[in-house]
Order: sequence, then C-alpha cells, then structure tokens
Amino acid sequence: MAKNNKAVLTGTHFLSGDLACAEGALAAGCRFFGGYPITPATEIAERMARRLPQIGGIYIQMEDEIASIAAVIGASYAGKKAMTATSGPGFSLMQENIGLAVMTEAPLVIVDIMRGGPSTGQPTMPGQQDVMQAKWGSHGDYEIIALAPSSVQEMFDLTIECFNLAETFRVPVMLLADEIIGHMWERVEIPPSNEITIINRKKPVVPPREYHPFQPDDDLVPPMACFGEGYRFHATGLTHDEKGAPKTVSIPEQTKLVKRLCGKIRTNTDTIIQVKEVTLEDADVVVVAYGIASRAALSAVRKARTQGIKAGLLRLITIWPFPEKLVAQIAEQAKAIIVPEMNCGQLVREVERAAKTTPVSLLSKLGEEPHRPSEIVEAMRRM
Repeated sequence: MAKNNKAVLTGTHFLSGDLACAEGALAAGCRFFGGYPITPATEIAERMARRLPQIGGIYIQMEDEIASIAAVIGASYAGKKAMTATSGPGFSLMQENIGLAVMTEAPLVIVDIMRGGPSTGQPTMPGQQDVMQAKWGSHGDYEIIALAPSSVQEMFDLTIECFNLAETFRVPVMLLADEIIGHMWERVEIPPSNEITIINRKKPVVPPREYHPFQPDDDLVPPMACFGEGYRFHATGLTHDEKGAPKTVSIPEQTKLVKRLCGKIRTNTDTIIQVKEVTLEDADVVVVAYGIASRAALSAVRKARTQGIKAGLLRLITIWPFPEKLVAQIAEQAKAIIVPEMNCGQLVREVERAAKTTPVSLLSKLGEEPHRPSEIVEAMRRM
C-alpha cells in the first residue's frame, strides 16, 4: 500500500515512465519546473503541475521551450533544483541555452522523451534519434552527461541520479528515454526518503569578498553561491576568468576555461559511467544496447544461449560520456558486436570507433515497433 509522504510517495506504485520520472525529480529535491507541453513528455509536466504546489515548489508553463530552459537556468542560480522535460522539436529549441548552462555551470536536469524525427516527425511514435544531439547539439567544446533508462523503475531511479550528477559536477544532465519507456506502465518501488541518496551542490566556505565564482577546487568544480546569499558576482556566457569577468580575446583564459569544463567530466568518467553486463565473460557475439532496445536484447541473449550461441549483452545506462574503454575491452574478446538502435545509426559509430577492427553491425528500426528478440537472434546468426 502506497503512502503519501509529501515529496516522496513511499511504497509500491503502478506508474508510467513519465509519472515515475516526475516522482523521482521530487524525491531528488526538485522544486522548480519550467516547461512547455509536447508529446510524449507532457505527462511529466502535468504531474509536476499538480505535485509541486503540494510541497512548496513552483511550476511554470512558459511560452515555448526556449523560455523554459532559460527559466530553469535562472531557478538553478536562485538555489533551486530545477528541471524541464521535452521531446525532439523542443530539445532542438533548447540547445543554445544548454550551451549557456554549460558555460555558467548551472546544475539542472533536462528530460528528453524521444520520438521519431526529424522536424515534427512522429509525435506519438518512439525513436532514439536524439542521441548525438544530446552530445553535440550546442556549439563549442563541452562535455555532457546523459543517462538512458530501460524500465519505469529506472525512470524514477535515474532521474534522482541525474540530479545528483548535475549537483556534483555543476553541469546540465540529460535523461534520454524513448516514447515506449515514457508511456509504459510498470510496478515501481519508491523507498523512504531517508533511504534515497541525495547530493547537493558545494557551497563556498570563504567570505563574500574572497569568493571567485568560477575558481575550482581540486575536482575542477567551483563551489556555487546562489542569488540572495550575499555574494556579488558576474555570470556570463562569454569566455570569463575565475571572477566571472568577460575575457573574450584572451587565448589563455579560453584555453583554461574550456579545458576545465571538459576536464571535470573526462577525469571522472570511471565514477560517472554505469552499465549492466550479462554473460560477457565468454561471449563471442555481444549486443550493445540501451533504452527499449536493451529489453529485447536481453531476451535475445538468453534465447541465443539456449541455441548454443555464446551471446552477451552490454546495456548502456550512461550514454554520455561514452564508455569507450569498456567497449574496447569487450571488442578484444568478442568476434562480433551488434548494436540495435531505433535510428539510422548513431551510437553505433561510437561503438565502431572503440571496437577498432572487431566487426560491428547496426540493427536499425524506425517507427512504432521496437526490436524483437527474434530479430536480434537472427542478426547473431548472420554475424
């Protein structure tokens, strides 16, 4: 029996992925949501619109997705854990301000429930076509974190993880879920709030007069003072020094800043990356999958094993940063790798790059129907 414990609805629930995502955000401490309705992510906004006022939070429906992400950045700088949710077309509109969030190091969460594209595409159909956009959608050099759930339970769990990563590294973090996971209904276990790990951003320990807003600690992440806390500083999307002052023609400052923005993620990939491994120790054929495709892949691997095929699965929970070292290790042992994706080939390019000479095959599907286990098993036979 579920119990309403204000922000955390402790107990067993039957929820859709979108609703589980909203509940995970609230459990993580999210108290601001700025968004604009879009299929198949609208249910997240609807849930937040009902739930946030119940716990003292703020929900704002903006005039579009550009304003939504701008409001979320402002809320983050005002000291709130903040989130927005969208799908492909809205995700495209957010890209410029995602770059601003990277440059100003505003911790926030962006949920992208992927549908078929390009352009307006298929509003009610699933896709995995935003994977590379999540990494490279905004201009310039930067690193991003993106997680891919494969169940409704993970929609809850990984939303919390997204907030923890955003707060730890002062970076936008993305939850990339396909429409099927967003609209699927499954059992979800929500633990008591005292059993949920919550991470909050580092705060400055120096007096306001000594505070430099972009001066990092040894982990390359600066402590974050927020508006209204007595610290006066400048935040800008321009190249800036550690005091926040624009330095647009300084090559040393540009080099130092951008390398740090990339370095704070790159030097921590071992702690950021999450994967699930299934029978990889003796696998000749390895399936690398994420999201809804990984569910079919798991069934396929189990079926293939009963037919004498030494199959294994590497399920990517963390898509960005990409686990290239792990894929390279697997490729040294495997004879072939199969990548099922609901696109024309996106993450498969990263797998090919890491696998080097090991054959990599894309199993592509577009539209409503996801991969079937039998299709993946047949691909294994062909390899």
